Amino acid sequence: MDPVRNPFAPGAGQRPPELAGRDKEVGAFEVVLERVARGRPERSLVLTGLRGVGKTVLLGELRSMAVKRGWGAGKVEARPDADLRRPLSAALHRAIRDLAVRHRAPDRVEAILGVLKAFALRAAPDGAKLRDRWQPGIDVPAASGRADSGDIEIDLVELFTDVAELAQDVGTGVALLIDEMQDLKPDDISALCAACHELSQLGAPLVVVGAGLPHLPAVLSASKSYSERLFRYVRIDRLSREDADRAVLAPVEREDAGITDEALDALFDASGGYPYFIQAYGKAAWDAAPADPISALDVSVAAPEADAELAVGFFGSRYERATPAEREYLRAMAELTDGKDAGVNTAQVAEHLGRKPSSLSPARDSLIKKGLVYSAERGQIAFTVPHFGRFLLGRED
Repeated sequence: MDPVRNPFAPGAGQRPPELAGRDKEVGAFEVVLERVARGRPERSLVLTGLRGVGKTVLLGELRSMAVKRGWGAGKVEARPDADLRRPLSAALHRAIRDLAVRHRAPDRVEAILGVLKAFALRAAPDGAKLRDRWQPGIDVPAASGRADSGDIEIDLVELFTDVAELAQDVGTGVALLIDEMQDLKPDDISALCAACHELSQLGAPLVVVGAGLPHLPAVLSASKSYSERLFRYVRIDRLSREDADRAVLAPVEREDAGITDEALDALFDASGGYPYFIQAYGKAAWDAAPADPISALDVSVAAPEADAELAVGFFGSRYERATPAEREYLRAMAELTDGKDAGVNTAQVAEHLGRKPSSLSPARDSLIKKGLVYSAERGQIAFTVPHFGRFLLGRED
């Protein structure tokens, strides 16, 4: 098969295979857009799931949907220990520019940009020299007395309110998409919840769509007790067999090629239905196939190459971030679960390693912070990366 035409290569095709099986989520967001645009109350949305299930791709699709409806839309990727002001300012600047195209009052747009600039400039620490201050690239004077108090919760409520009113002027809304939401600082999470609460009270047309690991709801709940009422939580999981087959068949058929039923069986067994793995094994199988259609033998021949790429780019890059003590903890988890995608009791990990549970808390907490494991419930721990245990057991240190 021609590798140049490989429909599983990153960026190939009009509809990424990772999006297969997400029609329900896409349809639900269509309803959100319509309800908010009509001034009706609607909760913001939080997508949760393991790595490799396609949350980021789905966020991109939801952003495109909002833009096509005339909404302003901006996307933030949260990073551990990084403040929210700077990336949020850039995202909302993009959203305001989207709205400015339809707005008939330039002075009104500039006034909101002035508020955004005032908010952004507070990203610099007090007393910072002028040369050390970040400039947000907004070519209007900063407003005074609005969204510039330095208290992120107060400022975010005021900023969101003003941006939402700008969208209301043109009869649309604003969608703010936040990836890796669990990595936001506690103060930023709290401020975000407070701002969403205020918007819901006002019926303002601004929605937040967050995406993160399975423990994100617990992070939000720990920040604000009312967060459970603010967001509609949607769990994104591996694809069903039917949807997994569609994720393979659709891009292959777009290239006027074919694949046997036995090859589909082999791809599902190798990928476990996880979109990221479907793409990895599908790409390798396409490149390995000497002729049309792709066969089960092609999948078998290609699997080691896909495994090697995943070992470096998907698993290895995360494993390398762990310290020796953290790697010991991860290895114990893998051994206790026999490499399966299952949770394990933290007390069992301690017993397996012959250590006291309290002595392992620093390693466990650091692994959670690094996004390698998560705690779905008290005393339980699991990998955030599918097949990670299998990778660890097959690794020769």
